[in-house]
Amino acid sequence: MKYEIKGTPLPVVVCEIEQNEALITEKGSMSWMSPNMKMETVGGGVGKALGRMFSGESLFQNKFTAMDSKGLIAFASSFPGQIMALEIKPDAPMIVQKSAFLAAQTSVELSVHFQKKFGAGLFGGEGFIMQKLSGQGIAFVEIDGHVVEYNLQAGQSMLIDTGYLAIMDSSVQMDIETVKGIKNVFLGGEGLFLTKVTGPGRVWLQTMPISGVAKTIIPYIPAK
Repeated sequence: MKYEIKGTPLPVVVCEIEQNEALITEKGSMSWMSPNMKMETVGGGVGKALGRMFSGESLFQNKFTAMDSKGLIAFASSFPGQIMALEIKPDAPMIVQKSAFLAAQTSVELSVHFQKKFGAGLFGGEGFIMQKLSGQGIAFVEIDGHVVEYNLQAGQSMLIDTGYLAIMDSSVQMDIETVKGIKNVFLGGEGLFLTKVTGPGRVWLQTMPISGVAKTIIPYIPAK
């Protein structure tokens, strides 16, 4: 497969795939394609389908296969930001925010990832459920706004406000930390809890979480 990510701030990934090669994608993600691309709606079993639903995706996926010759297919972003190509390896799954998955080679599996720590899921702002990408191959994910990458060493931590964590290696641990100081809690505007990530592993942070955009525009929406 060859691919090119084009455009900003509403990017698109254009993929050129070999004959009989296939890509999987979420419902409604395809933007344009060559006429020889065959679409099939697949579920992958009840358990996997329900897991995708809980992680913010649809019950079913679409599989696009190039028939008779090379094919072309494009997947566009649904929100201003970036599309990232992640190389998934068998020994290194990656964890991404809910609804981040855009498309992938069929050798990549999308499943649900549950936070192991109750507090991190309940108060950390990222939720109990994220998405897990495993297997081997290239996966494309959507990032809200610009992305900044950090490589945390073993024991090194970072505190993140709600919604800014986009992707992390499966080796990174997530927890919560309470904002210190009564004045900071009630007047600082950062809330009571922050997400704490601890290495080893990489984390990718996004600059414009869709949840933050929603909070910003709500006051300007007419009540009637």
